[in-house]
Amino acid sequence: MSGVLQKVRSYVRDAVRSAVINHHKRANNVLFSDTTLRDGEQMPGATLEPDEKLRIAKALEAAGVHSLDAGFPASSEADVVAIQQMVGVIRKPILTALCRTVRSDIDAAQKALHGNPIHKRGVSLFCGTSPLHRKHKLQKSQSEILKIITDTVTYAGEAFRVIAFSPEDASRTELDFLCQCYTEAIDAGATTIGFPDTVGVLTPEKAADFIKAIQDRVRNIDKALLAVHFHNDLGLAVANTLACIQAGANVVQCTVNGIGERAGNASLEEVVMAMAVNPDQFPRKFKVNTAHLAPLCRLVAELTGISISRMKPVGGENIFATEAGIHQDGLLKNPDTYLPFRPETVGTEGIQLVLGRHSGRRAVAHRLHEMGLPDDDNAVARVVERIKQQPKGTVIDDDCLRRLSGDAA
Repeated sequence: MSGVLQKVRSYVRDAVRSAVINHHKRANNVLFSDTTLRDGEQMPGATLEPDEKLRIAKALEAAGVHSLDAGFPASSEADVVAIQQMVGVIRKPILTALCRTVRSDIDAAQKALHGNPIHKRGVSLFCGTSPLHRKHKLQKSQSEILKIITDTVTYAGEAFRVIAFSPEDASRTELDFLCQCYTEAIDAGATTIGFPDTVGVLTPEKAADFIKAIQDRVRNIDKALLAVHFHNDLGLAVANTLACIQAGANVVQCTVNGIGERAGNASLEEVVMAMAVNPDQFPRKFKVNTAHLAPLCRLVAELTGISISRMKPVGGENIFATEAGIHQDGLLKNPDTYLPFRPETVGTEGIQLVLGRHSGRRAVAHRLHEMGLPDDDNAVARVVERIKQQPKGTVIDDDCLRRLSGDAA
């Protein structure tokens, strides 16, 4: 009787898993899986304390990400503590833990995620598959690698229903062997297969070709979601991610501000906004609330200590600031003349008209009027000329503007 019951439970589990996967595919959703707390934290100098990870996790939950790569439990006790603090607090996203294809890593993940509902916890297994990794890192043959994958994915299935498998250095793995790894992992119970460009060598065209080949050549691909994970060594992580979304990838793994090892990862906020601004090119649904993006960028920068470049897309200080007179004139007439999207779209403050040598009369007059200073044509002309005469590096703030306006009277 127990054998029959076990078969029934297994059938129900597989049916539920299949229904969830098919739902996501039919809905044409792009699911955002954030790895700031794990891959992002691996960036030198970006170490986060458990309470800081929890703050970021709450912000990511509020933003609407589908899953959180919460840490690598086998690597440190601090990761275990951080994940345990999220259990029962972070309720909407799936919490996942990174594991090598080693049973003890899976045990550590089970311990860290204990108490989270079965459908809200998962493991992400990885194993090197490229010739370089097989020969120099693992000293394993292709057949040995396949056995490791099958054994550990099967073992993970005893404690988890959400199981992702990624072949490390996939972009430099022979395509036939890569697809064989995926096929074996899905047969063993993987619900997601990941395609990581571990050293960031791909271009968008090559990335999309890989995704198309995987969809064509992995016979059981209908039983799993397909995720992509790009590094930014050539500055192409976001472009590669977008190309794979167009090619049919279901899950995209990103980090806030693009932080991560070496040149970093695909930037969550950039991928989201590229899709939001170009719905004709990306007619797929996603649940990330764009109004949370800029505050999220600032929070991660604050807690990691990794500052955001002023020119960083979406979160940088210069995104809604300009000193150029022609641009300032246009923005005052209609903000859309020189903006791809309004500041409030990403949850930040309004446009900044920075006064300086390149500013025109309209921006100066606008600020003088706001400050209640003389703003007739002659007064404005004199202030503009005074600004142009200021030494390099002079900040034209309100105090400076009052002085220049007084001098010009």
